Amino acid sequence: QVQLVESGGGLVQTGDSLRLSCTVSGRTFLRYAMAWFRQDPGKEREFVAAISRGGVGTVYADSVKGRFTISRDNAKNTVFLQMSSLKPEDTAIYYCATDVNYSGTSPPARPGSYDYWGQGTQVTVSS
Repeated sequence: QVQLVESGGGLVQTGDSLRLSCTVSGRTFLRYAMAWFRQDPGKEREFVAAISRGGVGTVYADSVKGRFTISRDNAKNTVFLQMSSLKPEDTAIYYCATDVNYSGTSPPARPGSYDYWGQGTQVTVSS
């Protein structure tokens, strides 16, 4: 069983920065592709960013390119999402997810590709 726990959410102002963390249980973290998604109530879950097993490959949604950076520390079983220049439209619950099967360098952006999910952390950006 793989468990994911997100942290780092909060209330910030437009233009601020925030770093989210997601710690994954299990000794095979380094084999997993990881991703961040977000969801606003009443909307579909939206892809934000993904990173390959070794961290070489990253993929970003157009809406966050140049503002968000995904990274991972395999020694600490943790994936990060550094968010800067935050906007009110970034307000959502942010979820991390893992794809235990994907081995390429361009992880998928479809929620259905991911096997395990965290409980989410709320990010609110005030105008």
